[in-house]
Amino acid sequence: MDSETPKLQRRLKNRHIQLIAMGGAIGTGLFLGSAHIIQSAGPSIILGYLIGGLIAFLIMRQLGEMIVHEPVTGSFSYFAFKYWGKFPGFLTGWNYWILYILVAMTELTAIGKYVNYWWPDIPAWVSVLFFFVLVTVMNLANVKIYGESEFWLSMIKVLAIIAMIIFGVYLLFTADAASTVSISNLWMHGGFFPHGFEGLFYMLAFMMFAFGGIELISMAAAETEDPEKNIPKAVNQTVIRIFLFYICSLAILLSLVPWNQLDLGGLDKSPFVIIFKQIGIDWAAHLLNFIILTASLSVCNSGMYANSRMLLGLAEQGNAPKVFQQVNQHGIPVPAVLFSALLIFSCVLLNYFVPEKALSYLIYIVVSAAVLNWMMISLIHLKFKKAMRKEGIHTKFPALFAPFTNYFVLAFMLIILYVMWNQGLMLSVLMLPVWIAVLFGLFKMLHKKNV
Repeated sequence: MDSETPKLQRRLKNRHIQLIAMGGAIGTGLFLGSAHIIQSAGPSIILGYLIGGLIAFLIMRQLGEMIVHEPVTGSFSYFAFKYWGKFPGFLTGWNYWILYILVAMTELTAIGKYVNYWWPDIPAWVSVLFFFVLVTVMNLANVKIYGESEFWLSMIKVLAIIAMIIFGVYLLFTADAASTVSISNLWMHGGFFPHGFEGLFYMLAFMMFAFGGIELISMAAAETEDPEKNIPKAVNQTVIRIFLFYICSLAILLSLVPWNQLDLGGLDKSPFVIIFKQIGIDWAAHLLNFIILTASLSVCNSGMYANSRMLLGLAEQGNAPKVFQQVNQHGIPVPAVLFSALLIFSCVLLNYFVPEKALSYLIYIVVSAAVLNWMMISLIHLKFKKAMRKEGIHTKFPALFAPFTNYFVLAFMLIILYVMWNQGLMLSVLMLPVWIAVLFGLFKMLHKKNV
């Protein structure tokens, strides 16, 4: 592209990056998906999220080292392309793009559930369509407007979780002797592992779904002011906050009501809302439902943003049609946004035809794509480190204990695939090699035609 061609603009400030990074990982996985896990793992869900948070932190540090060294469009797909080869770049980029199409669809589907909490007569597809249009419009505005919208959407849920933790602590300290509110709920009703360690182990795949979104920070690197300073700060602070939010909020909530007395009713109800409703604080349940709705809207908003930037990066590599390289005068890759939105729109159809099963279908598929994505990040980082050593370059934000932590992450991801295989997600695991083969076929077709 020549110098007159519009490009992405570095208009995202430190506060935007902090909240984008945090907001992407606090959504349906915590607020809605945790219902299923509580039923199976009980209070040991807290340990599960601690393990998941550690893995997320290691992956973020590996990714952080690369994007601080080169804050570019396309993020880890670019690094796969540069340090590994054309097909790894193609595979990583398109898998991530599909992953966030599915994530956006999942969050939109969840929004329909939250709206039904207040207005059960409104069809889920109507709510999904309304918020789909809203998110698409926000992503067609300039990047600063996206940054501001995501900042405030994420701020709402972050402040809400902090307020919920404080309110929960207040309830714990003011509960009378006859109340079921007690921190002993974490170990009194069948123990911390009520279904044994297996109850927790076989939920690990669902817990990792909650951390999908940790990579969003890398997608914003090319539009970040002073990335060398702001990216490391966001990586380190975000992970600490996620640990606090997940572990503290769940520990407090499971102290308010015994886990085995929760009327969760399956995967489509939020334990956060149900707990406050069960202890008779209806206003808190309604407020939480609003906050959880904004949380899903936030993740969907960031998902569409990530999709468009990844598609732009793929086009710049020659791994996607050249039309997706087009950026308007406001720095927005409009064709990439609209194409991503078109695919996400299928979520409206899914909610129209199978509203009862839409959310569970999407979560299962997302976990598979996320596992492949995280494995690729660790493998790409190994290639990156090898290239840096060969060139004698010392990076400014090195990952922790590499390459040991890379192999640790890869081993953990294999465990997640084993869990999925044994938890009725055999088809999702079997689809992974099929999906890689499909992408390889598309890669060969694309490059044969020299698009």
